[in-house]
Amino acid sequence: MRATRRRDTAPEIAVRSRLHAMGLRYRVDWPVPGQRRRTIDIAFTRAKVAVYIDGCFWHGCPIHATKPRMNAAWWDAKLTANQARDSAVNEQLIELGWLVMRFSEHEEPAHVAAEIHSSVTRALKQLPPRARQVRQRTPARP
Repeated sequence: MRATRRRDTAPEIAVRSRLHAMGLRYRVDWPVPGQRRRTIDIAFTRAKVAVYIDGCFWHGCPIHATKPRMNAAWWDAKLTANQARDSAVNEQLIELGWLVMRFSEHEEPAHVAAEIHSSVTRALKQLPPRARQVRQRTPARP
């Protein structure tokens, strides 16, 4: 488990690169408000959209999840705890007004990015006009 990457996995990078090419800017590994040890894979803070790219094994994908035979009781408890933690984080973010989007690593990155793009633009359009304004950078003084 030590070699398993917590962030910057190949599926996550594939989705992030497509989102960046679409002109969206986001935060990576953003802390969940109110929880020190939980993070959002891709966070759109102004639109309040949280995106998770879940690994099929670790999060119990109904299509690709497998059950280890060795030490099966421990693994079952571990994977069940992962799913319970995912549900708790989802509930907390929804209570705070966030839109939570979860995708599995096997999903097509282009499709995932298109779905995220439409949700983020829809969320930004619902903001008041003042909050939608893009901050302009001031030119550097000589």
